[in-house]
Amino acid sequence: MNENCGPVVIFDGVCHLCAYSVAFVLAHERDHAIRFAAAQSATGNALLLKLGLNPESSATFVFIDNDRAYVRSDAVLEVVSHLRLPWRILRLFRVIPRPLCDRLYDFIAQRRYRWFGKRESCLVPSPEFRSRFMDI
Repeated sequence: MNENCGPVVIFDGVCHLCAYSVAFVLAHERDHAIRFAAAQSATGNALLLKLGLNPESSATFVFIDNDRAYVRSDAVLEVVSHLRLPWRILRLFRVIPRPLCDRLYDFIAQRRYRWFGKRESCLVPSPEFRSRFMDI
C-alpha cells in the first residue's frame, strides 16, 4: 500500500447491491474523500491481490484507509464513519461481536446476486462523480 491509495472502497462492480451501496455513500458522505474501484478493474484487482484477497470472493467489499485494509463487516462499519448523521450512528453496531456481524455479512454477500441481481458490465459513474472512481 502507499499513502495515496486511501480512503478507497473496492466493490463488486457487477453487483446491484454493491452499486446501490456506492451510490448511497456518494449521496451521504460527509467528507467526500472516498474513492472507489471496482474489484474487476485493474486497480481494484491489483489492490485486492496486494492485500492477499481473492477478487472473485464474496468479501469483495474492502475499505482501505491510512494503509490499513478492512474487510467484510469491518469495511462496512469503517465506511459508515465517513457518512453524515444520522447514518454515522450505525457505527454503534461495533458493539455486536465481529463473528456475528461477519456471519450476517457473509449471508448477504453469498446471496447478493440472487436477491439484488447482477449487471452485465461494471458500474459506470455519472459524470459528476467520475473523478472519484479509479480506472474510469
